[in-house]
Amino acid sequence: MKTFFTLIACLLVCGTSFAQKISKLSGKVVDEKNQMVPFAIVRLLNFPDTSVVKSVSTNPDGEFVIDQVKNGDYVINVSIVGFKTKKTAKLTVTGDLNIPAIGIESTTKQLKEVSVQGKKPFIEHQIDKTVLNVENSIVSTGGSALEVLEKAPGVQIDRQSDQIKLNNKSGVLVMIDGKTNFLSGADVTTLLSNMSSDQISTIELITNPSSKYDAAGNAGIINIKLRRNKAYGTNGSVTGNLGRGIIPDAPSDLYRGGVSLNLNHRQGKWNVYGNGSFSRKVNFNNTFLTRTTESDGLASVLTQNFDRQNTGVGYQGKIGTDYYASEKTVFGVMIDANTVSSKLSNLSNTDINEMKNGIASSSSIIQNANSEFPFNNLTANFNIKHDYNKDGKSITFDADYSGFGNKKDENFLANYLDADGTPTKNTTLKNATDAKINVYAAKTDLTLPLSKTMKIEAGLKSSYVVTKNDFISEEFVSGAWQNDLGKSNYFVYKENINAAYTNFAKEWDKWQIQIGLRAEHTSSKGNSVTDNKEVKRSYLSLFPTVFINQKLNKDNNIRYSYSRRVDRPNYQQLNPFVFYMDPLAVDQGNPYLKPQFTDNFEIGYTYKQASFTLNYSDTRDMITQISKQDDATRVISVIRENLGRSQNFSASVYVPVRVFSWWNLQNSASLYYSKFKDGNLEGAAYSANKAAVNLYTSSSFTLPKNFSLEINFWFNSPRVSGVEQTTIPQYALNAGIQKTMLNKKLKFRLNMDDILLTNHWEGKLAYQNINMTVVNHYISRRAYISITYAFGNQNVKSERTRNTATDDIKGRAGSN
Repeated sequence: MKTFFTLIACLLVCGTSFAQKISKLSGKVVDEKNQMVPFAIVRLLNFPDTSVVKSVSTNPDGEFVIDQVKNGDYVINVSIVGFKTKKTAKLTVTGDLNIPAIGIESTTKQLKEVSVQGKKPFIEHQIDKTVLNVENSIVSTGGSALEVLEKAPGVQIDRQSDQIKLNNKSGVLVMIDGKTNFLSGADVTTLLSNMSSDQISTIELITNPSSKYDAAGNAGIINIKLRRNKAYGTNGSVTGNLGRGIIPDAPSDLYRGGVSLNLNHRQGKWNVYGNGSFSRKVNFNNTFLTRTTESDGLASVLTQNFDRQNTGVGYQGKIGTDYYASEKTVFGVMIDANTVSSKLSNLSNTDINEMKNGIASSSSIIQNANSEFPFNNLTANFNIKHDYNKDGKSITFDADYSGFGNKKDENFLANYLDADGTPTKNTTLKNATDAKINVYAAKTDLTLPLSKTMKIEAGLKSSYVVTKNDFISEEFVSGAWQNDLGKSNYFVYKENINAAYTNFAKEWDKWQIQIGLRAEHTSSKGNSVTDNKEVKRSYLSLFPTVFINQKLNKDNNIRYSYSRRVDRPNYQQLNPFVFYMDPLAVDQGNPYLKPQFTDNFEIGYTYKQASFTLNYSDTRDMITQISKQDDATRVISVIRENLGRSQNFSASVYVPVRVFSWWNLQNSASLYYSKFKDGNLEGAAYSANKAAVNLYTSSSFTLPKNFSLEINFWFNSPRVSGVEQTTIPQYALNAGIQKTMLNKKLKFRLNMDDILLTNHWEGKLAYQNINMTVVNHYISRRAYISITYAFGNQNVKSERTRNTATDDIKGRAGSN
């Protein structure tokens, strides 16, 4: 570790010594009111052939400097969105030259026309990713980030295992503003359920990331970009929303609401930004489960009904600053904190019907469970970016710390009843979990252009994680609480990952190619202190990537790509102790879980805005959730295992249609075929395969008097994932309307999700001695009203987007 960080420091310090000054041109750019114009593109052109010598941008004060200029004749070209391009008269350089202010003229009328005609659609397909433009979407207003993702083509939200799937594949790396949250599975969905869609600008779906990205995430990356103010000076926006779930046979309190504030201030060499939000979320679901057991001639049928209501209040705040030390060097610091306090009430009723030797009997268990789980996170980032004289040559450095605290207090009261409903016994249990996670990381990235058509990227990264989980289980016996030593456990996990990567990119007239290789060495140790059980691992993994782009003509394009990815078990999955859920169900970790590796192949064809994509992925040692049943005790254990092999074939098509000038359609369809195979899953071979379909269509209408309307519909057919089979189609119709006022600074939005109340889940697990069916209803129909007001100048560049050093490991820390 020490040697690695020393290497990073040397790379950063020694690299900056390359900048040398010969002669230079300096000046400033102003508008027609003689006000400085920041972030304008200034190009130095040879005279008279106007070939580009180099390009720079003006700093926040509108000033620019062009170094290493040889003697000769030149002209300067200045351009920026919202202004007419300006070209100066001929300049003769014989030494350092300070140019008089260059005045440029705004094109207000032209900008207005572009903003109306060029409004981005909700879904935008780019060459290397799919982008959801949430900020301008009416149907995404007032909901949560998780509910927005559910509307995205190719994304499925598995409500049973709390997994997010992309193209019918689990193992998605979720990033927020280029950095991954430290959660996974149920914890990621909990976080995204508490994140308001009003905080989100765009969501990027990246199915085949390059070597520059962390290798985690076998299905790809979902990057959620939060809203940023875009102006020089002081500006911001404030949003308030109120909503309610509308489903039958549910509690009356299904209200949601929130307020968020974004602020940004730019002056001189400083940019200070921040945001804060408050939200109240309520979730409710009803689960009906049926399963059978058979042991020593005793056949049992168990039917269970669960009503769960989760109420949570969350606060989030971020503050940061960028200091532009020069036109080439920027320093930045950022602190991000959030806390969520949730309460869960869970009422379950289990009916047990037995048959032995022709004699039937019955009994039941009623359990009332309540839990509280406060969760908090603090992340701090320090970063540097230095741009060299040569166009595009730069080096960045990030140092990060993230700390997580998660406590959970649970109480369980179970009453056992005979066939007549007479109580026979009761049990009172309580669990206390105290989890702490600390992550330290640093990374550096170098971009080195070799020519106008060729460049190399390289980088180093190191991360160190320590997670401590103290679990205490107690039972109330004879008037006193007694520690259940068979369940209580103290678990410590430490992990160090060192990585290095390089990318080579080259462009020709019709072809582009990028080849990369990432190496990651992982060293880990999981220690169950109570059980005196220790598992150590140390391994080196290589992750090659290849991207080829073939431009047939201006309208036709073909791209080919390959990448290798990894998903490491999250920290809670490795924790070996048993979590009590109810008298007949427990959740258990597995310290012997191995990482899963995936090879991804993709071919895509684009014609204008339409596209067609073929994808194949092959995953070995797939981490999956399975159930193991003890027929004698009728207790079912939810565990995580490595499934031998998973293969996924998919074909997707996207076709946008402009029906009229006021009506735009977006349509996509995907066909999947998934295969799962294991030679020895819980003592026997397992094999499953199934084809599935995902459909999506969205219409946006521009109406008179600044009204607009959006309607979208999505459909997922029955499918299989690991040992879990979805047995019914899921689909939903959503609609929203918007009114803008005060020169579009004030927006009123009203929308409703799942108007027809068709989105619920039904499935089954059928393998070895498991025979179980599940029906799950949750809050899918929701109505929202939202008001947003933007103030200040909203038209200039925002604060920098940065990828921090903790990207690959944050998604693996368990919480609730």
